[in-house]
Amino acid sequence: MTSTTQAWTRDEFEAKLRERGRSYHIHHPFNLMLNSGRATPEQVRGWVANRFYYQIAIPIKDAAVMSNCPDQEVRRGWVQRILDHDGFELNGVRDEGGIEAWLRLATAVGLTREEVLDLRHVAPAMRFAVDAYVNFARRAPWQEAVCSSLTELFAPEIHKQRLANWPEHYPWIEPEGMAYFRSRVSQARRDVEQGLSITLAHFTTRPLQERALEVLQLKLDILWAMSDAMALKYGVSP
Repeated sequence: MTSTTQAWTRDEFEAKLRERGRSYHIHHPFNLMLNSGRATPEQVRGWVANRFYYQIAIPIKDAAVMSNCPDQEVRRGWVQRILDHDGFELNGVRDEGGIEAWLRLATAVGLTREEVLDLRHVAPAMRFAVDAYVNFARRAPWQEAVCSSLTELFAPEIHKQRLANWPEHYPWIEPEGMAYFRSRVSQARRDVEQGLSITLAHFTTRPLQERALEVLQLKLDILWAMSDAMALKYGVSP
């Protein structure tokens, strides 16, 4: 495309971003197995232990976005993502955060905190994919790093599926372990509003818009590769 190609309207551009949901890892065979109740306890535990590596990388990624961003208003909003995962205690208000909630999910599926925290179960390919995402956020223009977060467009649906299906399919999982998914349904919507607003405001020419689609696809590919890593290690039950 040349620089003279007409830009998409905001609505057209947003629609094209949302169309990328067809590549979201909700459609990956490993995730389809999990949400249809075909996973063994070992596969569920493997997924939880491996995804923990992604959970602890998220606030590091978000700190990288902030470190590259000169816009004070953006930083004021973006810092909430770090607090959501790392937790906080301020003026008597305490929130243990998403990482702690994930550790509770881990104990609910039968893992120990120790074996999750020491990362002994994390597949090398999972480490590679997650580290690649963090490195992208560190090195890319901050607007591109923001755009890469727009896989959150598709996240509420995957959390809703787990909340709806897992208690029925996996009654052996302690109910309190599902708290992470409940919190992320609303948090993801809020994050989408911020990330989408920045992306639509910045990527306003056709070349920039096409670059945004490439960035979003990169993140989708990383999430898919993470599922590939777990499928290779634990298999996919028929």
